[in-house]
Amino acid sequence: MLVADDEPPIRLLCQVNLAVAGMEVLQAADGAEALALTRAEKPDLVLLDLMMPKLNGYEFIDQVGRLEMKRPHIIVFTAAGKRGVDKIQPDSICASILKPFDLEKFIELIGECLDHDGMPHQSSQA
Repeated sequence: MLVADDEPPIRLLCQVNLAVAGMEVLQAADGAEALALTRAEKPDLVLLDLMMPKLNGYEFIDQVGRLEMKRPHIIVFTAAGKRGVDKIQPDSICASILKPFDLEKFIELIGECLDHDGMPHQSSQA
């Protein structure tokens, strides 16, 4: 699993809580680093902030769609709510969640995305 967010406290919060749930977590501080890690590590799930330096979340989603590999499920963090998510093709992400998020609902959302077979689906928590 990859957490891509330019805010260190968000990355740390995700890593600690997901590690407690038994998940291995990689971290990226910007979209370019996230794309490089996605190419190299091929994570099943990417937790993605939309507003990041170097390559924003929208650009990351576009670039991942062009990779010749199984596309990871993507959960988008958004501070803009539905307005920010509406700019994304629905079949490009698994779900979205509004910042700040409830950790219990967040872990539940990750489970739903990882349990889903086939293409990612849209189920918004924003």
